[in-house]
Amino acid sequence: MSIDAYIFFSDGQCAEAFNRYQEIFGGELTIMLMKDVPEDQRMPGSTDETVMHAALKFGDTLLMGSDDTTGDGGPRQGIALSYTASDLETAGTVFAGLSDGGETQMPLGPTFWSEGFGMCLDKYGVPWIVDTAASSDG
Repeated sequence: MSIDAYIFFSDGQCAEAFNRYQEIFGGELTIMLMKDVPEDQRMPGSTDETVMHAALKFGDTLLMGSDDTTGDGGPRQGIALSYTASDLETAGTVFAGLSDGGETQMPLGPTFWSEGFGMCLDKYGVPWIVDTAASSDG
């Protein structure tokens, strides 16, 4: 059993964001556009290029999302996606990729619980927490 994150994009940037996330995390990306959905089952306000569903599978993680044609921005408020890297180098690479074009809220750096922890908004407005796994030797 798992709990997986689902991100709604009110600005039509789901495909762009998920392609960027694949560049950062790797994995297998699947994107279904509205043009692939029967006409009578499309979301109101959608176009052929509206993302109906995106899924990025990397490791044991499944990140999902879609474009939100309701205009209310979906249920993003009050959440952040958290990524735990196996080491500081990986955390730095992921943090740099996610914060590129976005906003760093807390630079990646050491804390009392982690050798690398940081928080940012990516350029799509999605909040991210990047952390490093606890060391097995300390």
